[in-house]
Amino acid sequence: MFIQTETTPNPNTLKFLPGQDVLGLGTAEFTDASKAASSPLATLLFGIDGVSGVFLGGDFITVSKAESSDWGTIKTLVLAGIMDHYASGKPVMIQTAAETEDTDEDPLVIKIKDLIETRVRPSVAQDGGDITFVRFDEGVVYLHMKGSCAGCPSSTATLKHGIENMLKFYVPEVTSVESAY
Repeated sequence: MFIQTETTPNPNTLKFLPGQDVLGLGTAEFTDASKAASSPLATLLFGIDGVSGVFLGGDFITVSKAESSDWGTIKTLVLAGIMDHYASGKPVMIQTAAETEDTDEDPLVIKIKDLIETRVRPSVAQDGGDITFVRFDEGVVYLHMKGSCAGCPSSTATLKHGIENMLKFYVPEVTSVESAY
């Protein structure tokens, strides 16, 4: 198995591409080991000293390290862990992590969600992250940043200058975009 790695805009995260499906559809984020029980892969990766977060995408794994840790040490262990997991035949997830669908019929919300889904999420996934819609309230769009986007030094610029400007252009009712934690 050959696993490619890519840097992300966040210096504390690396994107690992195992060359096969990770989740296929959807994403799953684990911000600490106690939340990783539903994923044998994430549990294994949290067993590596210095790993502080795991984000699973369609065909990639984004791993975050503690600020005090060094990629020189952790990267090799993560690569070995991913190879060991796939060699074991265990599933990536024990149960499917499905995001709930909002059945809100508000045409503005539908348009905002569609723009995020088609124009924002694909480009953010290239950097090893994800952004999901949380709510639209009085002109403000609240988004949740995951994976390499969470804590990235350029995430504020991405939200304010990239996503906010795009949404304001297509949906004039949008006045601003904020991060929802």
